Parts: sequence; structure tokens; C-alpha cells
Amino acid sequence: MNIKSLLLGSAAALIAVSGARAADAVVVAEPEPAEYVKICDVYGAGYFYIPGTETCLRIGGYVRYDIGVGDSGSLDGVNHVPDHQDAGTTHSTYYKNTRFTLKTWTGQETELGTLKTYTETRFNYGNSSGDYTNQAASNADDWTGRNKSLSLRFAWIQLGGLRVGKDDTAFDTFIGYAGNVIQDTLVPYGGQESNVVQYYFDAGNGFSGLVSLEEGAGKVGTIDSYVPHVVGGLKYKGDWGSLTGVVAYDSNYEEVAGKVRLDVKATNELALFIMGGYGTDDNLTDDANNAIDAHGRGFYKQWGGNWAIWGGGTYKFNDKTSFNAQISYDDWKNLGIAANVAYTVVPGFTVTAEVDYLNAGKFDDADFSNWTKANKKSSVGGILRFQRSF
Repeated sequence: MNIKSLLLGSAAALIAVSGARAADAVVVAEPEPAEYVKICDVYGAGYFYIPGTETCLRIGGYVRYDIGVGDSGSLDGVNHVPDHQDAGTTHSTYYKNTRFTLKTWTGQETELGTLKTYTETRFNYGNSSGDYTNQAASNADDWTGRNKSLSLRFAWIQLGGLRVGKDDTAFDTFIGYAGNVIQDTLVPYGGQESNVVQYYFDAGNGFSGLVSLEEGAGKVGTIDSYVPHVVGGLKYKGDWGSLTGVVAYDSNYEEVAGKVRLDVKATNELALFIMGGYGTDDNLTDDANNAIDAHGRGFYKQWGGNWAIWGGGTYKFNDKTSFNAQISYDDWKNLGIAANVAYTVVPGFTVTAEVDYLNAGKFDDADFSNWTKANKKSSVGGILRFQRSF
């Protein structure tokens, strides 16, 4: 009985002590959920703060798949591809290209204004449009599918109005490229990629301007001294649309080119544009005396002859469907026509079907400068594009 009482007493004592400890236990509060991403809405949708900084970052891009058929002169076709079994036999085949583009934007407010950056990197796999009759040419195998290029398309820094880095020439960016068609360069409107030093200014009341010092690109376009190419532009923008002009000095060939563009919002559904270009070309056409022949096409005045014109527009049937068209013509009688229908299947995924036509006005002339690598005077083609943007 004494042992039994002792055991019962010990058990009771342990329960009492345990109860006392439970009453005195410290309850640890659960940690609040960590905020891993802080949204930044200063520069628009999609930005977030880089942790530990005041810099806002946005990441985006697109995946695109193009498939084209037709004539090489329309920039859609792959012609005269050699047969694998029958020597001397050639065929036409599809133009195909898959592209992944990665874009980044950053923004931060400073005492000197907004500090911004933009980058765009492109990865391409596919073949190249063109005519492959000459199998001894350096590009004879470009009809084959391959990893074609990894290109840094844009990479610039901007503080206030000052921008430096890699951009497209202001001859295109400030005035606008051309229409909302895929093959908008059947008649070209100016060089694109370049290292630049630019200054943008806003004069108020809808007026703005720009001055750009540029390096150019390619053998014809890249500057050959310390003297840069120079581009200047002025713009007036109102509720009805805009009027823009740019002028460029080509320091390699000492020639001048300019463009004027009018954009009009005709209705809520219809937007129209017309753009005219004029450039001097005495030195550009002097192949007999030039060390590097330009064949009449410089970095800025790429169209044929002294003048060219582009016009077109976009009509939105609804939020999902739009019709886009562009007509272009130059002094060398090159006529380009492109039209497409773009349909947004779901937000972020668009399918575009386009038809293109080129009439190369001087195709039969000895001094014909073959911009699109046409293999006949009149070329027709089409392209189907699938694009997922994010």
C-alpha cells in the first residue's frame, strides 16, 4: 500500500508541474509572410522594385514563328534550292524563322531626372529568304535551317534627355518606321542599328525635338573617321495625330537625306500615315571613284534615286482584329505593296497573315540595285506569323 501511494503521489506531482509549465509557456507568434516582390507602378504595368534598391525593373519579350512562301523579291521566298538527289535540279521551299526576344526596362528617379535603360536581345533559328541559283556564292547554304544569329538589338542608357548606347537610328525611331506590316522595307526608308549619343528635348505645347550623333552600321554605313553621322528632328503632336520631320548627314559620302511624316487619327478605328523622303546621292552613285561602293544606297538614303514615298494605315474592326496596309514607291520606280490581317486569338497571342508584292522598276537595267534580291521584275509572296508576347 505504501508503494502504491507513493506512485500515485509522484504521478500527481508530475501532472501538477506539467500544468504549471504549460500555463507559463511562451507562445511564439508566426512570422508575417515576406513580401518578395514590391510592385512599382511609376512607369506603367509590369514593373517591380529590385530588392534593396529604388530601381524598378520590367522583363518581357516575345516568341515568334514565321513561315513564308513565294518569290525572293517579296522577302518571303526561298528560291532555287538544290535538289538532294538530282544534280542541276532546283526547287522553291519555305522561308521559316523562329525568334526568341528578351527585353528589359529599368527606371529610377534621380535629382537629374529619370534614369532609364532598355535592352533587347534576339535569338533566331531558321533559313534565309533569297535566291540560291549561284551555289558558289558565300551565302549559298543560307537556305538551310540553322542557328542564324544572336544579336544585341538595343542596349541604351538614358538620363533625362540624354541617351547613349545601341539603338536604331533616330532617322527611323523619332519619325516612326513605316506601316504595321511585316515586310515594310520593300522600299527601304533608312538604316537601323547604330551606336548613338542623343539628346531629346520637350519644348511643351506638343513640340519636341532631338539631336543624334551616330556611328552607323555595316561596311557602307559605319563612319570611317572621328566625324559622326548627324540626325536632327522636330515633332508636333496633337489629339488629331502628329507631324514629324528628320534630316540626316551621312559623313562617309557627305550626302544629306530627310523625311517628313504625317500621322492622322481619322476615326477611333482608322489611323493613316504618309511619309516622304528626299536625299542627295551624287557621291553614293559614284561607284567608279568610290573605294567602297554604295550603289546609290547610303545608311540613311536607302531608297532608290532621290525621292520615295510611303503611305498606309490600320483599321481596327474590333479589339481582336485589324487590317494593315502599306504602299511604297521610289524614284527608281520600285513599287512595294503589303497588306495583312492581324488577329489576337487570346491576349498576348496574335496571328498575322500577310501578302506582299514588289515590282522592281529597273530590274532589266544595267545599273539595277537589287535591294530585295529579286530574281524577276514582279515578285509575289506571303507570310504567316504567330507571336506570343509577354
